[in-house]
Amino acid sequence: MREVYLSYNTIISSYGFDSHSAITQISQEISSLKLIDDPNILPHPFYSSQINRKTLNKKFQKLNPKEAYTPLEKILITSLANTISNSKIELNNRVGLIISTTKGNIDVLEANSEFKDDRAYLATLGKKIVKFFDFKNEAVILSNACVSGVLATAMAKSFINQGTYDHVFIAAGDLVTEFILTGFQSFQALSTAPCRPYCKTRSGINIGEIGASILVTSDKTKLNKEAVKIIGEASCNDANHISGPSRTGEGLYRSINAALNQANIAASKIDYISAHGTATIFNDEMEAIAFNRAGLQNTPLNSLKGYFGHTLGASGLLETIIGMHSLHQNTLFCSLGFQELGVSKPLNIITKTMSQKLNTFLKTASGFGGCNTAVIFEKVNP
Repeated sequence: MREVYLSYNTIISSYGFDSHSAITQISQEISSLKLIDDPNILPHPFYSSQINRKTLNKKFQKLNPKEAYTPLEKILITSLANTISNSKIELNNRVGLIISTTKGNIDVLEANSEFKDDRAYLATLGKKIVKFFDFKNEAVILSNACVSGVLATAMAKSFINQGTYDHVFIAAGDLVTEFILTGFQSFQALSTAPCRPYCKTRSGINIGEIGASILVTSDKTKLNKEAVKIIGEASCNDANHISGPSRTGEGLYRSINAALNQANIAASKIDYISAHGTATIFNDEMEAIAFNRAGLQNTPLNSLKGYFGHTLGASGLLETIIGMHSLHQNTLFCSLGFQELGVSKPLNIITKTMSQKLNTFLKTASGFGGCNTAVIFEKVNP
């Protein structure tokens, strides 16, 4: 088995158009969630984080596009262009591409869209990205609810260990749209205030949008300063309910245990957990149960949803990248919005950003359909 690493990365968000912009403001405990009043999306104001479209268009035009692209395509291409450029990797037939998204170009189905409905197909999204950069292989589209982003890192590791590719780029993104917001509203899951993961006063999620990209590679000469190694990963489906998590945390618990076994480390060796933490009643309770069953109740834990909201299929990759920077900076980032524990099992929520020597972190995600993924990352020593 080859050692596989996560390296060059780019976050495009309401914070800015690079990873540094997001990390700087997260380290200062600044949320990007704003009260949005847009009746074209929802009839009442809602909290969200959205990418500035005017800035996006200016950045995108510098890439000299030859045709019209949707907002999500622009976000993914702009992020990926920066990551590819920084990595200096030639896009030959040994380079793969994974695109992680939950709903893709769902906005083209809206009445005012300038694009045809068939642009909503995820395969079409993949073809547009491949064509723009002239990738030599078809894109793999990974759309497995909210675990998609972190599951993509595990899939990239498998591709490299199987010898299919030497390098894999991952691009992840989802938009804030009427379809997505009304869907969560129908579950009565949207919060009317900034979300509070694991907090007693939590009342639901906020939806945010980002684009993120990263290089996954086995080549040590292609590592940047915050690079990490994947040392364990697993994904389990608890088959509990189409939208409700297992009340026992079975799928997440098994994913964590399997990842620990693959990494050949004890739970006590995990320095912190970057959890899913959606701030919904059932998800946070399920995670608390699973973390306690896995012996991780005392491990420092945060959810980053208080900074971005829930970015759906991109959330796992976004939060993995922030975890990489956390390890590199030996800094535990505050779980923004948390005030008082509101789950039935003990958790060690990070309530203030602080310095701490870090070597490993566990990234978890859970989503609709009972999917659960856990990946363990280790700092690469200089």
